[in-house]
Amino acid sequence: MEKTVAIIGGGPAGLMAAEVLSQHGVKVDVYDSMSSLGRKFLLAGKSGLNLTHSEPFEKFVSRYGNRKSEIEKWLLDFTPDDLREWASGLGVETFVGTSGRVFPNEMKASPLLRKWLKGLDDAGVNFYLRHKWNGTIKSAQGGVPAAEDGGLSMEFETPDGIKNIKADAVILALGGGSWARLGSDGAWVHWLSQAGVKVEALKPSNCGFDVAWSPVFKEKFDGQPIKSVVLSFGAFRQQGEFIVTQEGVEGSLIYAASALMRDEILANGKAVMRLDLAPDKTEAQLVERLLKSRGSRSMASHLEKTVGMKGVKAGLLREFVPKDEFSSMERLAFYIKQLPVPLIATRPLDEAISSAGGVTFESLDENLMIRELPGVFCAGEMLDWEAPTGGYLLTACFASGRVAGAGAVKWLESV
Repeated sequence: MEKTVAIIGGGPAGLMAAEVLSQHGVKVDVYDSMSSLGRKFLLAGKSGLNLTHSEPFEKFVSRYGNRKSEIEKWLLDFTPDDLREWASGLGVETFVGTSGRVFPNEMKASPLLRKWLKGLDDAGVNFYLRHKWNGTIKSAQGGVPAAEDGGLSMEFETPDGIKNIKADAVILALGGGSWARLGSDGAWVHWLSQAGVKVEALKPSNCGFDVAWSPVFKEKFDGQPIKSVVLSFGAFRQQGEFIVTQEGVEGSLIYAASALMRDEILANGKAVMRLDLAPDKTEAQLVERLLKSRGSRSMASHLEKTVGMKGVKAGLLREFVPKDEFSSMERLAFYIKQLPVPLIATRPLDEAISSAGGVTFESLDENLMIRELPGVFCAGEMLDWEAPTGGYLLTACFASGRVAGAGAVKWLESV
């Protein structure tokens, strides 16, 4: 096929689209604003690349919430098992951890990315680094893109000045709005909105939250992990751990409930999560132990001796149990089992692991082509979906890239 596709964005979605296109004999040019490819992918794998998850498919797709039906179509064509087989084809074997998460044997992202890029290079894919798209896409003859115009042109800011690039189709894989320093700065939101594409505002996902800690608590417990607690928020209930920060809270358990708590803050200006600090004990057991004679022991010593509350957990009780109720052992037991922790705001988007919002599915056809911009496709995190950590984000990004790549092939064959 004597056609050229420009892919803007060299993360997992863009690279997977490039792979699909190259397999169909299409000339592929990948442009990225950074000096190297897959920056966010590499950082995500710094402490262990969580590629996907091994849980049953129906449970897996349920993780995508109200976008389950759309993303399930992607995943039926490229399942979590297919992803593992694909990695194996690159010479990267994977294993299932105790949590069900899937990792490369070497744990790191760099060996996989290195082998993947070599394969793409061998397949004839061209890479252009330090090429920042300025947001314009025009038909070859000028004006807005249209099928009959027979081509698209874009402008890029490069170290050598402005370059005008032409292609028969374009795939945008620009990422969301988190970790802007790695290339995903969300500038495309304004550009696509100006072109008439419906875009939901970007919001932090898998994010931390601000808590109005007292100065004493903040100084004493900043950076401390809170382990083996149950977080409840509405229908959400999950055991895990998180970390206290200067600003508030972050960590895996917080991220798991972050979408619900973020939406509550957006709707009502605040949210209150509840913590069970002693999930292995009932409230009645706590009362029985706390009612034992304290003798000359301090309250801090009594809490530690009877129910094991010490350190940061005891600090949390001091922080949020009303002073006039702290001396009541029955009320103290109640708070140990469901301590209210007020959250006042999400942490900034740029600090979040990922982002929600983006190009709406209603703006796209089944091949992920923008209805208002024929020949222009979208993939990855810049679409309006979100997922918890655990391999779900990466799996869907890979799969969306394959859908967009295959969609571009169909488009090229039809014009």
